[in-house]
Amino acid sequence: MNRWLNRVAVVTGASSGIGAACCKDLVAKGMVVVGLARREERLQELKASLPADQAKRFHAHKCDVSDEKQVIETFAWIDKSVGGADVLINNAGIVRMNDVTNAGNSDDLRAVLETNVLGVAWCTREAFLSLQRRKVNDGHVVIINSVAGHKVPIVPGFSLNIYSPSKHAITALTEVLRQEFQNKGTQTKITSVSPGGVDTEIIDEKLKELNPDFPLLRSEDVADAVTYCIQTPPNVQIHELTIKPIGEKL
Repeated sequence: MNRWLNRVAVVTGASSGIGAACCKDLVAKGMVVVGLARREERLQELKASLPADQAKRFHAHKCDVSDEKQVIETFAWIDKSVGGADVLINNAGIVRMNDVTNAGNSDDLRAVLETNVLGVAWCTREAFLSLQRRKVNDGHVVIINSVAGHKVPIVPGFSLNIYSPSKHAITALTEVLRQEFQNKGTQTKITSVSPGGVDTEIIDEKLKELNPDFPLLRSEDVADAVTYCIQTPPNVQIHELTIKPIGEKL
């Protein structure tokens, strides 16, 4: 991690779960971290929980990644305030418990796609444009994907509805971005991290009730995987990393 000391990482969905764990891990390892989330009060609580020296390197900023205007304004603020993002952790994602075949579900379907797919595209675009403007050639973009982005799991009594299609789109988007970064002559890396079940707020209580023995990763397990991916040597790119809890059958 030496080459990332005092460089800037931006983490979306930083108010809880995997995002908060990534913020804690990266700031502890010497990076300047900007945490983005809709719940600004949660970000301030996260900052207050950090040791004083780390808290100085953590910046909280309210941003809803499903709003393109907010994303553009936020990355302009990042450029001005901390010098621009060198690492981007696209973690923000939502689930809506509303079957695709249910009547009147348009708002829920749209919200998932706007956050899980367009939000990732907009944040990555703005971070990459900043890297290009600053002539930074060694950035790294990480996308928190899911095993549901590679195969639609069958979970008895439970539907992943539009969530799994949104993550399949992310799998394709990761490859598109890899090709675009390469075609533009940059050494910026792109990594998809696909966890199995993770014990976060996004896991519905109904799933836990129906499957009480369902094994789950900790948020910190995924944060460790993210750090592993970004500390690889300059000539190594982990394109896809799958991480599952022991005993998962999906």
